[in-house]
Amino acid sequence: MTPSPSVGPGNPDILPPHAPLPLYYKTEAEHQAFLLRIFDSTAADYDRIESVLAFGTGPSYRRAALREAGLSAGMQVLDVGIGTGLVAREALKLIGSTGQLVGIDPSPGMLGQVKLPGIELVRGVAEALPRPDASSDFVSMGYAMRHISDVAAAFSEFHRVLRPGGRVAVLEITKPEGRFATALLKGYMRAVVPLIARVVGRQRNTSELWRYYWDTIEACIPPERVMQALADAGFRDVRRHASLGVFSAYTAIKPEHTVEAS
Repeated sequence: MTPSPSVGPGNPDILPPHAPLPLYYKTEAEHQAFLLRIFDSTAADYDRIESVLAFGTGPSYRRAALREAGLSAGMQVLDVGIGTGLVAREALKLIGSTGQLVGIDPSPGMLGQVKLPGIELVRGVAEALPRPDASSDFVSMGYAMRHISDVAAAFSEFHRVLRPGGRVAVLEITKPEGRFATALLKGYMRAVVPLIARVVGRQRNTSELWRYYWDTIEACIPPERVMQALADAGFRDVRRHASLGVFSAYTAIKPEHTVEAS
């Protein structure tokens, strides 16, 4: 796995998606080891539990969000944090037989669960994408931003690998603004979801993964900071499309021409 950049107070350019979570890890090295362990060990259960939690709406939402972001037939797509291929599956429906898709993920377990024909799978991290400059028309990241080490570095890499005029879509779950809604979602994610995971899942670590999911949602940087990070990386027309106060789809475009400072 490509190493992630050093995260800590000594590097002010780093933008972690959230503060360290001592319940799961203390150092960045422990963070990387935890993520690899938890995703590798729960990969076989991931799709089964996600389908229960989404009540069948997951695929339609992902497809609509990608279409809204500008994904269309014939595009070359880079899906960062492909996981088991939930976003990639919907992307393939939009790009058709003339398009191409490359999926990147640091977890061998997750990559092993991707059952999609005609795509290329590469092990790697968002902060150091193993792809050439200007090689993609569209970059997607589905619910993986909270699990990377440096949002600024990842968005800079998205900008690098996109062709001029290329588009990016980052799908995420966002903590609700109101206290009551936050309490409801927290109770659901930290109590109900782990219970479902224990009943439906076959791996004993699955309930831990879904508790960790909520903790990263609660601690994640706010939408305004995510949008600013996209703008800082060089993107324009940065937007956030919010659904149900929880689902965020961040979209942006790489400018056709770069204006050089005189």
